[in-house]
Amino acid sequence: MQTIDLFSPTWEEEKQVVPNQNYKSIELFAGAGGLALGLEMAGFEAVLLNEWDKHACNTLRHNRPNWNVLESDVCDIDFTKYRGTIDLLSGGFPCQAFSYAGKGKGFDDVRGTMFFQFARAIDEVQPKMILGENVRGLLNHDQGRTIATIKKTLQELGYTIIEPKILHAVKYQVPQKRERVLIVGIRNDLAKNIQFHFPVPYHREMKMTDALKAGELYKNDVPKSVGQEYTEKKKNILDLVPPGGCWRDLPDEVAREYMKGSYHLGGGKTGMARRLSWNEPSLTLTCSPAQTQTERCHPDETRPLTVREYARIQTFPDDWEFQGTISNQYKQIGNAVPVNLAYAVGRSLIRALNTQKK
Repeated sequence: MQTIDLFSPTWEEEKQVVPNQNYKSIELFAGAGGLALGLEMAGFEAVLLNEWDKHACNTLRHNRPNWNVLESDVCDIDFTKYRGTIDLLSGGFPCQAFSYAGKGKGFDDVRGTMFFQFARAIDEVQPKMILGENVRGLLNHDQGRTIATIKKTLQELGYTIIEPKILHAVKYQVPQKRERVLIVGIRNDLAKNIQFHFPVPYHREMKMTDALKAGELYKNDVPKSVGQEYTEKKKNILDLVPPGGCWRDLPDEVAREYMKGSYHLGGGKTGMARRLSWNEPSLTLTCSPAQTQTERCHPDETRPLTVREYARIQTFPDDWEFQGTISNQYKQIGNAVPVNLAYAVGRSLIRALNTQKK
């Protein structure tokens, strides 16, 4: 049974949602804090954030010294002391090692995966609500058997699952074409008393100009920061690409040389030699803006996006500082949940929890 709310509020009404009590959360696979920051903006108090990557943990601690950041393998954590005290347990669990999923064994089917650790935490904590996020490909993985196993596992743990939904970040004040699957669950004993709906879209899509220039999203132009650089050869090639263009805009002989074997594969590959456009959202950010398959070249200047530009496209505030090498910082940002998307989802979760009947 799906728990829904027939009332459909506007974006502005949703922006007014605030918690009517102190809601506490735990987050697994926290990364650099995109999801955690958005949930904090919505009104959640994080009592534990778990992440194994030391650079991401340093980023979390640097920006939120008050957060309880546990740098550890999730497999080694005992969550039982939080049982019955947590309103939301969230996490973007990696979906590797799922190829054998879907044999109808539910919880036993996912042992050895990171989702199993997410499920174990849920079992030990028994939060009121759960939030899982992942790449959109999760819905079709293993011909749909993987998501079916995930839903079955969560249902076995005592949760009513809202039908997983793909949310397009660009519809939630994020200047980027990025899609994430959201899985929301409500503990069965509360499911009849909690009404949930996914956030409504904003009235327009944000573009690169919103990300990097002063305007609705940011009060000032993007600050200067460190960033990767192209080789001279690569720069000379990308100089030939117009805003919004890619390798297809190169002279044929240059394209053949640059693309090598990929040239003959045909179709797609528009991320190669890609220059972004001020009047469009960014393509999905990856872990490196200078990698040949996933270039993200500045609209005007022939260079990769800087760390701060990357962060803005993911809607991190300018005062959120990333730790580690430049490559570490790009990776943290590229793997993050866009903050404004997390904020929108967080408001929907707060609104749902506010509907609890005493």
